[in-house]
This record gives sequence, C-alpha cells and structure tokens, in this order.
Amino acid sequence: MSFLIFDSGIGGLGVVAQLRRLAPQRPLTYLADNGYFPYGEKPDEILVPRIVELLGKAIDLLQPQALVVACNTASTIALPQLRAAYSLPIIGCVPPIKPAAAASVNKTIGVLATAATVRRPYLNDLIAQFAPDCAVLSLGTPSLAELAEQKFRGAHVDVAPAIAPLFAQTGGDVIDAIALGCTHYSFLVPEFLSLYPGISWFDPALPVARQTLNVAGGLSQDMSAAEQTAYFTGETLSPALLGPYGFSRARTFPP
Repeated sequence: MSFLIFDSGIGGLGVVAQLRRLAPQRPLTYLADNGYFPYGEKPDEILVPRIVELLGKAIDLLQPQALVVACNTASTIALPQLRAAYSLPIIGCVPPIKPAAAASVNKTIGVLATAATVRRPYLNDLIAQFAPDCAVLSLGTPSLAELAEQKFRGAHVDVAPAIAPLFAQTGGDVIDAIALGCTHYSFLVPEFLSLYPGISWFDPALPVARQTLNVAGGLSQDMSAAEQTAYFTGETLSPALLGPYGFSRARTFPP
C-alpha cells in the first residue's frame, strides 16, 4: 500500500521529491487534477465538492494508507470535509508562516499564494497564531502556478512581474522572509532567489513531507506490491518528466 499525494497539477511533486529523499523505499502514488487546473481562481462552492468526490474515487480505487493533500488551495478549503468523509489519515499543506516569522529580523514577512488561499480566514488564523509580532504582506497571484507548470515542462519563465506587486505594497521594501503558500512555487525558488537573494524563501514541501512521515510512524511498513504510478485527470505527462520523481508510469484518472 502506498501514500496518495494529491495536487491540482505538478506542485505536489515537490513534496514527492522530499518524501523520496527522506524515505526512499516508501511507495507513493500521485494524482493531479490538472484537468481542472488552476484551482486558485475558482470558487469554493465548485472546488470543494469536486475535490471531495475526486479523492473519494481515488481512495476507493487505490486504497492508500494515507492521503497527502499537497495543495494549499485544496487544504485551506476542503480538509474538514475530507476528514469528515474519509477515515484514513489525511495530511494537509499550509503556508509556512511560522518559520518565516521566526526568521524575519525586520519583522516584516511576505506571503505568496493563490487568490483562494489569500482570501480564506485560515490564512489569517495562521498569521494570528504564528506571526503576531510581524507585519504580514500577502499577494494572491494568478500566474505563478502556471509559470511553474511551464518551467516543469522545460520553458524559460520570468517571475518578476508576478511578484513585484508584493514588494510594491507599503512596507514591502523591508520584507526579509517570504512564505510560499502554494506547492507549485517550490519549482520557482531558483528564480525567486536570483531576483531577491537577500530574502529567505520558505517552501512548504519539506514540512509537509516530514509531517507525512510522522503520521506514517504508526502505519504498516510493508513496501511490497505497491503501485508507484502518477495519475492525471487531464494531460498525462510523459515518463521522462516523471522519472526523476520515481514514477515510471502515467495514467489517466479515472482509469
């Protein structure tokens, strides 16, 4: 039996990469709802039932040991409904506000996320809990996830126009730490660092992987006969792109 890693596109593969590094023998299955990408600009009342239904089908078919919702938008809007509907362990993904706030010398941090994540009260709750002594500037940007998808497929991308509005806000010139509130953005960290080398960028992929393995401590360690396949509701990516993440097969979902 494997862990099922879910995202709206390729973003969750950053979590997969960290899981492969930390626990290389752990079987993983991937599911991307790229047929409905991007999530960040769609209304909650459409996304939530879709996510719950899609993952219900995946749980029934694939019988995973645990579900990792490696998508910030899906986590912020659908985790309570998923946990109410399904009994397996479910690990969500939240913007890394806590480490960004702890690292900030200027006590001014940024949050880059999708519009759906930025507008949710969940983000404000995280800020109140983990960054009460910081000024927090947020930007919900519609283009970064798409740029990450393009880069993953080999394109050169320019992230500067997409993130410039964050620093144009009052106080933006003293931001010294940024929490990335979308797993897609993991793939753009080199571009972020090249533009703003003096800023600490906090990627959610590693914390999510660590939390997943913490949960896994109480689960069976039987690694046999687990299918390590990537599934897609839209375009099926080539094995050449998926190979570095440990997937040799790509299939359409539902099969």
